[in-house]
Amino acid sequence: MIEDCRLIEFQQKGDERGHLVIIEGNQDVPFDIKRVFYIYGSDRDVIRGRHANYHSEFVLINVSGTSKVKVDDGTSQKIFHLDRPHIGIYLPKLIWKDMYDFSEDSVLLCLSSEHYDADEYIRDYDKYLTIRKEGEHA
Repeated sequence: MIEDCRLIEFQQKGDERGHLVIIEGNQDVPFDIKRVFYIYGSDRDVIRGRHANYHSEFVLINVSGTSKVKVDDGTSQKIFHLDRPHIGIYLPKLIWKDMYDFSEDSVLLCLSSEHYDADEYIRDYDKYLTIRKEGEHA
């Protein structure tokens, strides 16, 4: 599963007026985008996320500033550095994610394949490990 987490480079367009990045669901990201949110104003020592999702897939893009994302599939971990506004990380369902080391100007844009549903969040890491080990899918 950890190998399914990957960086995506989005095409940049632009001219002397500036840059433009277009992201379309089922074309530039591997799902239909149903929810968009962003995280900003987090201190460098704050860890966001700390959860996995049964059904939601995500693409995370630092459209301003920088941050790091640690992904974990229960057996392996990998750290991604998001430091360019045209680079995102794809996260499939059932991946534990921690977002941290936010720069002061960080704005982390999150694209989701699902509408918000609190019941599909796994917020306890030990429970997550049990689910991964047993192969449960709620």
